[in-house]
Amino acid sequence: MSTTTKPITLYTASTPNGYPISVALEELAVPYNTHAISFKDNEQKAEWFLKINPNGRIPAIVDHAASDFPVFETSAILIYLADQYDPDRKLSFDPVKERAAYYESIEWLMFAHGGVGPMQGQSNHFFRYAPEKIPYGINRYQSETRRLYSVLEARLAEPGREWLAGDRYSIADIKTFPWVQSGPWAGVELGEYPKIQAWLHRITSRPATHAGLGVPTRTDHAARLRDADRIAEEARQVFFSGVGKDGKSKV
Repeated sequence: MSTTTKPITLYTASTPNGYPISVALEELAVPYNTHAISFKDNEQKAEWFLKINPNGRIPAIVDHAASDFPVFETSAILIYLADQYDPDRKLSFDPVKERAAYYESIEWLMFAHGGVGPMQGQSNHFFRYAPEKIPYGINRYQSETRRLYSVLEARLAEPGREWLAGDRYSIADIKTFPWVQSGPWAGVELGEYPKIQAWLHRITSRPATHAGLGVPTRTDHAARLRDADRIAEEARQVFFSGVGKDGKSKV
């Protein structure tokens, strides 16, 4: 076991993929160290980090209380934290006693993992970062993101429903909301989704979640949109300076 006094080290960045892990750790009151990964320095492709996550992406954790066991991928980390650090089921459900809610949480977690994140990520790319505007790509991924939001809206419109799964805030919500919160960056406005807006308000009003959204740094979404051209250009320089001679992205 590492000599660190905190059980978890989190390797992350201020993105919709990174925030869920710091949010979960804060909600569970698990002590952790933070290592902010520098995309500008291509740190996620460093040899030492690839030993933690062979895919070279954030987030990742190392559990020092489990012989420095590494876990990568946002959803896998959330499931791991629920299994190993949530005995009171604050953010998760008992698979035996709360079977339906447990599987609902896994369903919606995977809905975000395989749907919202990838589709909105592509919308971000074509709308903000692509070196040339390709209307088909923009329309394709913005339309799919809106469709996925409509699924979330319908889910949250069910009578008495405040959360995506079961009767409480869970890893399914934590995985999903940072992407939805940043929808306008992908060109998808939230005005037509009142249930989603109310859900986001419930989530971001939670003190521990608010704290987690400050790790490693807090995103001011309104300011980001006001300065969108400059921010997108800076990101573009990082993204495309990381393309090697083989045409493969280093980011």
